Amino acid sequence: MRPADAIFAPAVKVGIATSLVLVAGGLLGQEQLAGIASLGALVAAFGRHQPYPRLRRMLAVVAASLLIAAGAGALMGAAGVPLGPQIAVLSVIAGLAAQLFAAVGITGPGAVILVFAASAGSAYAHTADAVPPVLAAVASGAAAGWLVAMAPVLVVPMGPARLAVARAMAAVVRLGTDDAGTRWGDAAAPLRRARESVALSAGRAGQGGRRLLRLQGEAAALHGLLDEAGAALSRHGAARAAALGRLARHEAALRRTWRASSAQTRAARGTAEVPTAAAGVAWPAPTGLLAAARPGLASRAGVGRAVRMAAASALSGWAAVGLGLEHPLWASMGAVAALQGLDYSTTVQRSIQRLLGNVAGAALAIALLSLSPGFWPSVALVVAFQVLAELLVLKNYTLTTIAVTPMALLMTGLGAHLAPDAAFSRVGDTLVGVVAGVLVAAVSISHADRAHLTPPADPAAVQERQRQKGCTAGSKKTRKVVPG
Repeated sequence: MRPADAIFAPAVKVGIATSLVLVAGGLLGQEQLAGIASLGALVAAFGRHQPYPRLRRMLAVVAASLLIAAGAGALMGAAGVPLGPQIAVLSVIAGLAAQLFAAVGITGPGAVILVFAASAGSAYAHTADAVPPVLAAVASGAAAGWLVAMAPVLVVPMGPARLAVARAMAAVVRLGTDDAGTRWGDAAAPLRRARESVALSAGRAGQGGRRLLRLQGEAAALHGLLDEAGAALSRHGAARAAALGRLARHEAALRRTWRASSAQTRAARGTAEVPTAAAGVAWPAPTGLLAAARPGLASRAGVGRAVRMAAASALSGWAAVGLGLEHPLWASMGAVAALQGLDYSTTVQRSIQRLLGNVAGAALAIALLSLSPGFWPSVALVVAFQVLAELLVLKNYTLTTIAVTPMALLMTGLGAHLAPDAAFSRVGDTLVGVVAGVLVAAVSISHADRAHLTPPADPAAVQERQRQKGCTAGSKKTRKVVPG
């Protein structure tokens, strides 16, 4: 179980977005389309704690990607395209989306949601008339997810910035307490991210309006806190201890509530007022997504990652077809999910965790599907499992998968009866997917990827062991030649 903070707000937002589209679809009598729309609502699960000016653009990219994937799946289903070419096309889409998300810095469930949406669109659309409803369902779900994710900007526009500053202070306090001030890079990255989040949340300087001036005033106070955090590690002795104590109190105040005015921020800082010059500060303009993504899109490592993911997705899907499994695209999802790790070691760990989680989750799904729940009980279970998965995703991937597996099966069965043996198919497809993902990761491993290797020994420690070994050998030799 890894430590994770600020997990409740994102989970609640995803639960609200999913509830809205499922309830609306049920009231309209479109249970199956409601399940497809709920995949669009998962837009709210992307871009956790990003400043809102950046988040709205990121979520628009995710929504467009979901529409493309679901539309491609629906078109191929309506045209009667064989399953093999469908897997190839959707694997290419998954690889391209993974490359785009990584380049833009979009965190969240990743490209696996696109494969899920494409699979749902292909399963629903058997004629050309069914393609527009699929697109409408995904678009409405994505719109709901976007609105729910962006809604807090109306009441807590500086919330992500305050959290970023609190996290930066926690990093500085942790370094200073451990007397590790020489590892400045461990705190420099959180401080840099916090400054960027504050600047983006405050808007551009020189723009009028009472609200914007208030945001810029609060941003000035937050920058002052970051200045204090940056100077804390350069102090020594009692001065450092006092500075770290103040930072710990500031961190607690920033985390206590996101609904904080500039006056609250000033109180945390212990100052009388925000400097009046704050309105004249030249805040950096938000970087465009295309400009930020261009280096990553053109990088050799990024292209290799996309090709690797597409290849693993296609191979696992085709293998599932050859084995006669009922849902080959679930195998592709398993491969895509496994390869969302940053390196080979993470890929292997995620694969093991995903398989174990699917086995446990399938057992839970069998029990639930055996009860043949109706639409509304299934909606309640889907929302509950979705919220639980979002609460656990940063803490433990196995537990997350245990929640995701019954959620996905119940979502697939909305509006149509899904037999309990579908859970066994889910485990089989996942096994094929994770094996293919690990094999592709192994044969395409980079020379720079050494995270799976034993770290090299400290040269000084090696020399010390050799010296001690030499002394021991010499003493043994002496004992042999000296009589008695």
